[in-house]
Amino acid sequence: MKKIWNTLKQRWGIKSDMQVVLIFIVFAITGMTTVQIRKPVFDLIGVNEQTPQYMRIILWLITVFPLYYVFLLAYGFLFGQFDFFYGLVKKTFGRMFGKKKHTADKPVSSEKTKEMV
Repeated sequence: MKKIWNTLKQRWGIKSDMQVVLIFIVFAITGMTTVQIRKPVFDLIGVNEQTPQYMRIILWLITVFPLYYVFLLAYGFLFGQFDFFYGLVKKTFGRMFGKKKHTADKPVSSEKTKEMV
């Protein structure tokens, strides 16, 4: 267990054991909040048992899924771990939406410059 704990600390770039505990607490509270908020959100937008499963999944992705990240940042802020969760959310959305790499920032080799002329 200690090995996993230290691996998480290293991977997440944090130093203290208390930070790991706070991060776990934030994940737990965020998950519980998201589970509790799904029903009121679905009731508000008119989703019920007769709504086709594919439509419920699409509506979940559009409504509840983004709320998870809002709650993650809010609870992260309340527990003093906003920077960690902001970086996590940024990384996650960068992966989901295909963060584009800027080629203008990279130097062009002299061979490619000759080919372009």
